[in-house]
Amino acid sequence: MSRKTRVALVALCLLAWFGYRYVNEHARPAKKGAAAQTAATPVPTRMFGRIAFQPCTLPSPTGAPSVEAQCGKFDVAENPALPKGRRIALNIAWIPAVDDNRDISDPVFMLAGGPGQSATRSYAIVARAFREVGKHRGVVLIDQRGTGESNPLICDARDDETPTSHGPDAGATARTAAEHCRDALSKRADLRFYTTSDAIRDLDAVRAALGVDKINLLGISYGTRVAQQYARRYPQHTRTLVLDSVAPNTIYLGNDFARNLESALDLQFGQCSRLPDCAKPLGNPRERLNTLMTMLRTQPPLVTYRDANTGESKQETLTPEHVAALARMYAYVPDAAAVLPLLLNEGAKGRYDGLMALSKMLADDLSDQMAMGMQLSVICAEDADGLRSDPAMAGSLLGNVLISTLLAQCEVWPKGQRPADFHAPLRSDVPALLLSGELDPVTPPAYAEAVAKTLPNARTLVLRGQGHNVIGAGCMPKLLAQFFDSADAKSLDTNCLSTLSYTPPFTTFNGWTP
Repeated sequence: MSRKTRVALVALCLLAWFGYRYVNEHARPAKKGAAAQTAATPVPTRMFGRIAFQPCTLPSPTGAPSVEAQCGKFDVAENPALPKGRRIALNIAWIPAVDDNRDISDPVFMLAGGPGQSATRSYAIVARAFREVGKHRGVVLIDQRGTGESNPLICDARDDETPTSHGPDAGATARTAAEHCRDALSKRADLRFYTTSDAIRDLDAVRAALGVDKINLLGISYGTRVAQQYARRYPQHTRTLVLDSVAPNTIYLGNDFARNLESALDLQFGQCSRLPDCAKPLGNPRERLNTLMTMLRTQPPLVTYRDANTGESKQETLTPEHVAALARMYAYVPDAAAVLPLLLNEGAKGRYDGLMALSKMLADDLSDQMAMGMQLSVICAEDADGLRSDPAMAGSLLGNVLISTLLAQCEVWPKGQRPADFHAPLRSDVPALLLSGELDPVTPPAYAEAVAKTLPNARTLVLRGQGHNVIGAGCMPKLLAQFFDSADAKSLDTNCLSTLSYTPPFTTFNGWTP
């Protein structure tokens, strides 16, 4: 794969639900055009309700095109009980409709994943999915408090605070890292007030300031939790819901990660067993992975590999954590997961350089892509008391280390308030479109089906061969626009989705067999 292709695949993983920190990169000012624009030319201000916007460019962390937008700020109280206390300047971007003269008073609010992602930073990656929606309807992005440029809660991890194994010291290391992050961030933030409930209060305040009565919510991954919570608290202002890669209110983030990954990998690896050109030369990927993990736990090899970013030759010990992280994050994107059978076959032959190089590239490209402080504020307040280790998953790829790490971190993290009905299913007549990827390793189709049971005007779609985050797949951009126009998911003609297909596994490093 070319560097551009690899980065693009990795970028799609940034919509993953959990695990990495967000880099604090500011939205860039719009580029100046013709020579008529000079440094003295005033930047035009455009009002949307009571919020002032100016031209800006939303950058992309990948090779995807940047997006021209309007950017503004809106102040909210950090602690709603102290309106004269510390304030948060929410970072907001607005992408006006192409047909800007059409009177559409119900924009689409895109809610980012994580928890911990920035909506303004991640939009360029998925902007293609809004190409039809954006013809007649504006899109609004809010960096949720604690992310992006809305007082980001970013933890600066020290080398001695990064767990290097799943051993008995992992929990203590994670706890120490959380303590240091807590102490640093507490100087400028009350960490109790960065939860989902705080975010939906902000969201409604922005809606009111924009002067719109009803809004369309499109949540991706963790953003589906935000959308459901908003629809429960503010049903009178919720016109439609699109939930992409659905996280039910009833789950506790983290409990099912290991089990869902195992199921997804079995489905993805099953593609190889059904194709003679893959199964014959590469063997059984699931067995290859199990054998490799067993070996790495007792005899981790020292591997010489070429750094994908610098081209330098380096040496490092390949650990189970390297392989588990690579398999997990690539599983989000079937186009990336297609290379795993080939890599695992190389490992079975004692050639580990590909696994190590891609693992290190993934870590480098994904580091600082999530605001870990905000993530802990969400999970520790909303999920920690429901996290449970699963003995049946002890021997799985992820095991129970994620659960034990989160519990250790939440022991020392300040906890906000969670409404009593927070984990109750959303019961609503709101028109809703629920989307799932057949091969999603974190939010499987069963999640969407469970949510739809209490939404009588909902429709679920499972996209064949797709992973996590599917709004841009096939004809979904067209269907999204039709749904927002009609507010009727059940009337959509979805036959166009039948053209979606599976990504064949790589049989060589040049790709799959034609």
